[in-house]
Amino acid sequence: MSLSIDIEKKLGDFRLHVQFESSGGLLALLGASGSGKSVTLRCIAGLMRPDRGRIVLNGRTLFDSEQKIDLPPQKRRVGYLFQSCALIPHMTVARNVELGLLSLPRRERRTAALAWLERFRLADFADALPATLSGGERQRAALARTLAAEPEAILLDEPFSALDDYLKWQLELELARTLEDYGGDAILVTHSRDEVCRLVKTVCVLDRGRSAPLCSTAEMMTAPGSFGAALLSGCENLSPVTLRPDGSLFCEAWAWSLPAEALSAASLPTGLTHVGVRARSLRPGLSSVSPGPDAMPPASADPAARPGTLSLDCTVDRVIDNVFSEIVTLRTPGPGLLRMERDQNLPALAPGAPVTVYAAPEDFLLLTE
Repeated sequence: MSLSIDIEKKLGDFRLHVQFESSGGLLALLGASGSGKSVTLRCIAGLMRPDRGRIVLNGRTLFDSEQKIDLPPQKRRVGYLFQSCALIPHMTVARNVELGLLSLPRRERRTAALAWLERFRLADFADALPATLSGGERQRAALARTLAAEPEAILLDEPFSALDDYLKWQLELELARTLEDYGGDAILVTHSRDEVCRLVKTVCVLDRGRSAPLCSTAEMMTAPGSFGAALLSGCENLSPVTLRPDGSLFCEAWAWSLPAEALSAASLPTGLTHVGVRARSLRPGLSSVSPGPDAMPPASADPAARPGTLSLDCTVDRVIDNVFSEIVTLRTPGPGLLRMERDQNLPALAPGAPVTVYAAPEDFLLLTE
């Protein structure tokens, strides 16, 4: 199984240029709203025509601007699961699934549709209308219809965006099991880092219409590379950066200077514009001023202050209970705030308390625009 994409599309002032190759399995197309994710899916499915480029699925050319090839959607063998499910409201669930079975003789479609509904635990709803189903049931019915057509690739356009967290978790598990059995190419469009981490091993980040090279989910989290990718990976703290003559980096938002010797092991990327550090990478240590009974032990006794770490003196701005963790926002010497996740094993921090935060040099993400 393979899917090769290299397309360009202009829509007003927006320019899309997407290029990647998938060799089977589930690939995530991760991007913010307006980055071109859904446009990319529509071009693959044949619902929108690229201005230039080529789309090849399992050796079959679906689109080639130079050779004037542009197969209609019904000949592409590409299944498209819309965000809205797009079930026909006046047709029963079984009849909706039969729409994916038009290649079969009419007398065989009902039996085949019921088999698919049984597989998705929807047999009891065969003669029901879509409006009587829950959101999760409609999603499963739409997926049954998509797979019944035996597509060579499946396109999933933010299939979980309208679902509550509990139902989303259930459907993610079902989708993962279904795609394991499917075996073909599948592209999941999402803006959710959490969905990617739970479901996908390979990611293509789409930022303002341009695709980044494919990377693993782990690589996206540890070394996102660009400012846009860092945002999508959930990095909470980002700052413009200036490279000083002595080789140090000055983080403008926090007035935090990262000395050259601490960064010697890192290769500064060409076009470096920003630095990021994740909230969980920051470790607190109390400054010399103690605000009261909830004060932390002196920084010298804190393991966060081990040799080689970088430190910044801050003041606690707010402490926010985040159900299973605590988020602390810190006023820095610069104009921006830092966000830190407090380990529940550490003493509490109070607003107004002076605190020194520490991070290892390798925790800083070096980012280009």
